[in-house]
Amino acid sequence: MSSWRTVLSGALLGVILIVVFVGLGGAAPSRSILLYNGQHLQLTTQLVAAFEKRTGIEVQVRTNDGIVLADQLLQEGSASPADVYLTENTPELLTLDEHGMLAKLDPSTLAEVPAQDEASDGDWAGVSLRISSLAYDPALVAPSQLPSSILALAQPIWKGKVAIAPTDSDFPPLVGAVIHEYGAKVTAGWLAGLKRNAQLYQSDEAVVAAVSRGDVATWVINNYYWYRLRLEIGSRALHSALYFFPGHNVGSVENISGAGVLATSKHPALAQAFVRFLLSRSGQEIIARSDDFEYPARPGVQPNAALPSLSSIAPAVLGASAIGND
Repeated sequence: MSSWRTVLSGALLGVILIVVFVGLGGAAPSRSILLYNGQHLQLTTQLVAAFEKRTGIEVQVRTNDGIVLADQLLQEGSASPADVYLTENTPELLTLDEHGMLAKLDPSTLAEVPAQDEASDGDWAGVSLRISSLAYDPALVAPSQLPSSILALAQPIWKGKVAIAPTDSDFPPLVGAVIHEYGAKVTAGWLAGLKRNAQLYQSDEAVVAAVSRGDVATWVINNYYWYRLRLEIGSRALHSALYFFPGHNVGSVENISGAGVLATSKHPALAQAFVRFLLSRSGQEIIARSDDFEYPARPGVQPNAALPSLSSIAPAVLGASAIGND
């Protein structure tokens, strides 16, 4: 009997300690992480919901432009509450990595995607891919007039015919690709020509809509903008087409959306689990099925059926550093 009393006393003591601990403001270990999200919110919401259902780990999401969030992380430094950073383009990831703000990802996570689509030091990995392409109005540009190189769009013949959103976060990777391929001097001349030729817009969404309305002839966008607009307004209302530059020209370059765990994460194991899920077959199939129209980074997962195969496009594949901070 005394042994049972001892067990009961011990159990009661444990309950009392838990009650007191909670009453004093303590809590069980957190099962929640904070995601700084620079990716499209609709896609991220689907990924987060699936991860939470599978693991029971709560993901709080703070969404903004990827560049804005990267700047915020740099300002917050070691005091940042973020656990994971997910963004559309690689320049932000490279900047954070250069400042030592990203932790090594688990080797098993890195193994899920090709080495060309992740950091050489293993601090972040590609989650999805998008291909830059030329949206054009066939009524203003005949297919026979489409350029074979992105450099051609800076020539005088294109004056007033191109639209650019220079403050959009998708513009720096395109410039980085041109620098990598042609050098800084040629790129400077190209940018000067574009400045003379271009009509300016606030975003690539505004650009693709303007091309479809016939307000401007053409410009280079990531492929998903065109497919999303077609889904939104219908094929009959869409008065534009999509053109992929031939011969691996960097006008059609593979851009990488990636994720990393913050070195200052208070929940590194949970954060690693989230990034691992993003690259898992389950996570990648969510990307493939979504109406976000991006390509899964994981080999063997087929993209949305509306998209052309990567092999048929033959994009320029330069790797993360080439479209980063050049």
